[in-house]
Amino acid sequence: MQKKIGVYPGSFDPLHSGHLDLILRSRQLFDEVVVAVLRNTAKKDSMFTVEERVEMLGEVLAPYPDVKVDGFSGLLVDYLAARNARTIIRGLRAVSDFDYELQMTGMNRHLAPQVETIFLTPKEEFSYLSSRLIKEVYRLGGDCRGLVPDAILARLPPRS
Repeated sequence: MQKKIGVYPGSFDPLHSGHLDLILRSRQLFDEVVVAVLRNTAKKDSMFTVEERVEMLGEVLAPYPDVKVDGFSGLLVDYLAARNARTIIRGLRAVSDFDYELQMTGMNRHLAPQVETIFLTPKEEFSYLSSRLIKEVYRLGGDCRGLVPDAILARLPPRS
């Protein structure tokens, strides 16, 4: 029997508690969860390099042998094919996320009809979190404890 692999793609810059919630809950649905860190050249305000993000995610997720971390570029459906995976995991926090995610799902379905996308919502206490918001709060001097895992908090760059 083929192993069920779910791929959770994103920038994870930085990984926050909402991401971690979805990753850990996804483990109940798949034999293996791959957290795929996108090399997005369009994002100009990165806090960490892709390599740093992969390393930090690997550290945070080390206790979970059924979770793998990898970096990728190019089309997500091509990455899934290379990993022998057929399911994309996406998080939805609010209705505003749905419009974008619906478009991406439709394009992925057009490119690879065998690929399915599942949507998970984070626990309510994490529903307002986004990496963009974490970066903004941190850069303005706010306290990010509890918003990101401790291993990520320890690696946040010095504030300028």
